[in-house]
Amino acid sequence: MGAMRARRPPGRHRRAEAQQATYREVIAIREFRALWYGQGLSLLGDQLAQVALAVLVYNRTQSPLATAGVYALTYLPSIVGGPLLAGLADRFARRGVMLACDLIRAVLVAAMAVPGMPFWGLCALVFLVVLLSAPFSAARAALLPEILEGDRYVIGSALQNMTNQAVQMVGFAAGGALIATMGPYRALAIDAATFLGSALILVSGVRRRPAAGLDDDSKPSMWTMTRAGAKLVFGSKKLRTLVLFAWLCGFYVLPEGIAVPYAIKLYTGTLPVPVITGLLMAAMPTGTVVGAFLFSRFVSPARRMRLMGWMAMLSCAPLVVTAMRPPLAIVLAAWVLSGIGGAYQLAANAAFVQTVPAERRAQAFGLVQAGLMASQGIAILVGGFAAERLGPEPVVALAGITGVTCAAVLAMIWTESRGDRSARVRARAVA
Repeated sequence: MGAMRARRPPGRHRRAEAQQATYREVIAIREFRALWYGQGLSLLGDQLAQVALAVLVYNRTQSPLATAGVYALTYLPSIVGGPLLAGLADRFARRGVMLACDLIRAVLVAAMAVPGMPFWGLCALVFLVVLLSAPFSAARAALLPEILEGDRYVIGSALQNMTNQAVQMVGFAAGGALIATMGPYRALAIDAATFLGSALILVSGVRRRPAAGLDDDSKPSMWTMTRAGAKLVFGSKKLRTLVLFAWLCGFYVLPEGIAVPYAIKLYTGTLPVPVITGLLMAAMPTGTVVGAFLFSRFVSPARRMRLMGWMAMLSCAPLVVTAMRPPLAIVLAAWVLSGIGGAYQLAANAAFVQTVPAERRAQAFGLVQAGLMASQGIAILVGGFAAERLGPEPVVALAGITGVTCAAVLAMIWTESRGDRSARVRARAVA
């Protein structure tokens, strides 16, 4: 009898974790609100800064190549910094890492806002600012599961995801108008202020926590932690599958990189090309917001895991329709549907968090984030290269076909692994 009573609380705890959370109860958690507000504020400033940098660099150089080169700098540092610097959030207190990154980035962006900053200096500052986003993002991603347990984590991730997409749409849409009014230097100064605002929100809303679990005398080197993190992530079949699910985004992000040439192809004289471009680039983020809300609000936690493979295929399958060269309305509908399918990332992220040990979480997230940036950057470069030779429509369709194929393979591997686990659970129950 005593043994039976000892087993009941864990069972109740597991059932509590399996219950579906609500947005209201997640938003009611003060620490989550602090992370959420700080992220939204900082991201809004970043969108404004991206437009400002593009305008500033082009005005100085009159070179599309130089403008594209500065934009490319927003990918490279994350690819390098993710594996090497994300481990800082496992070595030191995660709130402290976030505060340090915010304050340093505020100073760097403020230096970018100084008129007369040479072009090479501007490039160096952009590189450093983006480089520091790796440990900040890893610390925030590792801290979130400590604040939100069970299904609350999925709901919180969905809220952050929807906020990111919405802020990007608003930031890019309003950025041009604001910069035309205030100029690029003032826009950069506003971005610097958002980092200070984010730091203030973190100080007031997130409590102090000790480092993840490494004593001062036993902290390994950054290179050792990077190798250990890679071994952890890629040495497990389950984690490896989840990481590949995450990196699948390169296929369905590719169309956004060739939105301008696609808009030219779709131009019929009714809407200007810039308007068509904006509609195309906003289509997938719109679908992502809708998909994240529906998937997190109306699908149970267990069912999300079962649907993850199907949703991953949905994120790429609608792109195949572009091979038929449909009109703008059909293309927009297909891209919105693709964005809805991308909600599978919520389930993949939740499963990843549950599998990785808390003290290794930041390093693991940093490696995944580096791969995400690499997959998107490489996909956009390959897509642009191929679109010059084949045209945008077949390139988008090929991305869809390839993505669906990879998603189907991953879905089979994931279903097989879940089936094996269910069989083991049933065997233990019978025993």
